[in-house]
Amino acid sequence: MYFDEVVIEVSGGKGGDGVIRFRREKYVPRGGPDGGDGGRGGDVVLIVDQHQNTLAHFRHQKQFKAQSGSNGQGKNQTGASGEDLYIKVPPGTMVFDELSGRFLGDLVEVGQELVVCKGGRGGRGNTRFKTSTNKTPRLAEKGEPPEEKTLRLELKLIADVGIIGVPNAGKSTLLSVVSNAKPKIAPYPFTTLQPNLGVAEVDGEIQLILADIPGLIEGAHKGEGLGHDFLRHIQRTRVLIHLLDGLSEEPLLDLAQINSELALFDPALGEKPQIVVLNKMDQPEVEGKWPDLKKKLKDKGYQDVYAISAITRTGIKPVLYRAAQLLEEAPEYVYQAPDASDQLPVYRLDSSPQDYVILKTDRGWRISGKALERAAAMTYWEYFQSIRRFQKILEVMGVDQALRDAGVQSGDIVIIGDHELEWED
Repeated sequence: MYFDEVVIEVSGGKGGDGVIRFRREKYVPRGGPDGGDGGRGGDVVLIVDQHQNTLAHFRHQKQFKAQSGSNGQGKNQTGASGEDLYIKVPPGTMVFDELSGRFLGDLVEVGQELVVCKGGRGGRGNTRFKTSTNKTPRLAEKGEPPEEKTLRLELKLIADVGIIGVPNAGKSTLLSVVSNAKPKIAPYPFTTLQPNLGVAEVDGEIQLILADIPGLIEGAHKGEGLGHDFLRHIQRTRVLIHLLDGLSEEPLLDLAQINSELALFDPALGEKPQIVVLNKMDQPEVEGKWPDLKKKLKDKGYQDVYAISAITRTGIKPVLYRAAQLLEEAPEYVYQAPDASDQLPVYRLDSSPQDYVILKTDRGWRISGKALERAAAMTYWEYFQSIRRFQKILEVMGVDQALRDAGVQSGDIVIIGDHELEWED
């Protein structure tokens, strides 16, 4: 099965914990703090690999987590940083944040990298909290939680030339005779259910990368038939070979229908250079109607018009030479993010990581807030000084007073992230 869209879960590595340690040496009874910092968690990085051509390797693994940083050690030793996790993707992969729909990157060049999740920073050891008034701090930080994201990966094939047309026009046959590609070929519509790539040598110096795009039908721009799944693969191509089925009752109608579908899906597709090619000239009835059809095509403004027989390999070279010429003149493909004006307006409140929400539940008071939950996760709850530091954070952020205003009572449970605390006045 061909995979050109997949949703995966990624997470950076957690930062290593800072530690509470004190120098203990012979003849040094009060050596002071020497707890080291935790190491940084690893990042998650997407990297383009030339040996990948589909997203099928994500079929069995959809969750990825980078290595966590190591905890700090005594003698002010910082823990080792976690290794970055590199995830290989094929050229042409577009990356979106699945939850927000935000476009994150377009990976097209071999070796190109995109950091999609940052690892958490390492927690600070107790040496960092030593002051002139607190020379033996029993205070440190746990490692920072990492970034987590749900990503949607979409693959758009990177080809110079796209071969398009109605089902059974002979697209796969043409690709198979001009390249080493081995697409499935059979005399019935929708034989091709996945795009195929092939490299055609026009001569010793010129090579073309061609994509055989599965047959399109009326309504494809609305997702009917193979629809959106494969229309997007045409977007990266810079020249189109529009293959007409010579045995069709209305080849001109087929041509108009496909071009309409392209323009409705993406107006830029209708502006790409097109070579119109009538296939199946090995059939006498096709050869007989070619002169009249050629004249009609010219009258409609199509300048690059050819006739071939893919199965007998006749008339193909001039088509490839013309495609190579148009390719030199065509502009490079540049991804354009969707225009916000084309979408329904979405209103979002400006939010800050410092914001929080207090809710009364059956279990107690739940406080939700990105910064607050992160601070709770980095607190050593077994040490009084760490707890006191967290209490100061609550006071500075106004959470302490907000809970009182909401009606919190001594003995009530306050839940922050994964931690349950008991409120005391």
